[in-house]
Amino acid sequence: MAEVDVGNDQKQNEEIEAMAAIYGEEWCAIDDTAKIFCIRISDDIDDPKWTVCLQVNLPNEYPGTAPPVYQLNAPWLKGQERADLTNSLEEIYIKNIGESILYLWVEKIRDVLIQKSLTEEPGPDVKKKTEEEKVKREDKLTVKYHQPKTAVRTLNLNISERVPEIEELPPIDHGVPITDRRSTFQAHVAPVVCPKQVKMVLAKLYENKKIASATHNIYAYRIYCEDKQTFLQDCEDDGETAAGGRLLHLMEILNVKNVMVVVSRWYGGILLGPDRFKHINNCARNILVEKNFTSSPEESSKSLGKKKVKKDKKRSEH
Repeated sequence: MAEVDVGNDQKQNEEIEAMAAIYGEEWCAIDDTAKIFCIRISDDIDDPKWTVCLQVNLPNEYPGTAPPVYQLNAPWLKGQERADLTNSLEEIYIKNIGESILYLWVEKIRDVLIQKSLTEEPGPDVKKKTEEEKVKREDKLTVKYHQPKTAVRTLNLNISERVPEIEELPPIDHGVPITDRRSTFQAHVAPVVCPKQVKMVLAKLYENKKIASATHNIYAYRIYCEDKQTFLQDCEDDGETAAGGRLLHLMEILNVKNVMVVVSRWYGGILLGPDRFKHINNCARNILVEKNFTSSPEESSKSLGKKKVKKDKKRSEH
């Protein structure tokens, strides 16, 4: 049980970092120690008509065998609307037992709000809401727990037999650098459909003297194998411990496929602590969104519901 809890704790930490990178100021920690978080979800960030505050508490068993305990706060969310939304969140959990689901929940709620804004009169002025208006009701998932999904298997397959090799160097785009306390982070992205293209992209990037001189070049990639309906994916820390895995986790939550992201970090002499992971994920997310690699929440839900993953057996050692 202890080993399971440790695995859950790591997944929770990676998911929390990814959510903070994806949603920025919309996401906030109420109690880090107790793993209680809140996110404000609106139909339109700039001109919101309908808004829901989702509060989640992550139990030790999540995501392995238990869902998050959650609370939906909105003065207008009552009766059948609340029941329908609760059922939708429960359905997402059941389809994805053992997986991280907070992103799917948030985007499902946002989709419901968008549909509501298209079919109904404008909602209450969210700017006039006060804490006292929040609905004091906690909706816990009451589902029959199924056996948790087995851990992702690493398949020692001959990848060249499963994925077609393409000789052409794919186009590489470069993101806007982020600088914090003299450390600079910059993301690079390229579409890839086979491991050989991954190597070609890395080789091309290292031809640039500035990139080659970076303290770390963290990367992750995901390639969808159409014939087997599985993902070939891998990552590399390049000396920045755990950064590659966190980057890959972000890509899984965003449900991107056939893409590689490299984040270069030039260390400026001042330790950044956990902030470095935030910058790495923010760089990656920004360029994936900018270059339209992110998919819709509906596609994410379908993909995660039947997801199988295999990892490239090749891992670089630094």
